[in-house]
Amino acid sequence: MKKLILGLLIFGLTTQVYSQNIETEELEETVISINYKYLNAVDSLSTPIAVKRLEEKVINYDSSELAELYVDKNDTYSVSFYIPEGKIVAAYDIDGKIVRTIEKYNNIKLPLVVTQAITKRFPNWGIIEDVYLIKFHCDEDHLKQVYKVKLKNEDEIMTVKTNEKGEFI
Repeated sequence: MKKLILGLLIFGLTTQVYSQNIETEELEETVISINYKYLNAVDSLSTPIAVKRLEEKVINYDSSELAELYVDKNDTYSVSFYIPEGKIVAAYDIDGKIVRTIEKYNNIKLPLVVTQAITKRFPNWGIIEDVYLIKFHCDEDHLKQVYKVKLKNEDEIMTVKTNEKGEFI
């Protein structure tokens, strides 16, 4: 009986050791972005790091300096973003909302589903080059993603296109 009471006492004290006190100062701020549609569209686990890095620059771009360049409320202003692997041309409206983007990346890591689809359909071919194209428009719910992949088998070279699901176009 003594051991049971002693065990319960120790158990009761140790559970309190692991409790957390979170102060409101330590909590991160919630940011509401006017570019949530673009953020939701591009947020994917299979997106390569280089692509995510450039898309993050597009989302965090401060377009307030562009406001004085607009002539009409319906105007858009295009801004280009570059990294060695690719580029994004993004059109912003007067409020800083991303209206549309066109993205192009060269020789990035292909998603597993795309690679598997290509190797299944073309088993003796090797991938020598790829281009990843993305189009976004704020009025659409999804991105249009196309992978152009150049394949080689001995002396033959061909180019195939797939979407993000590995379906050939």
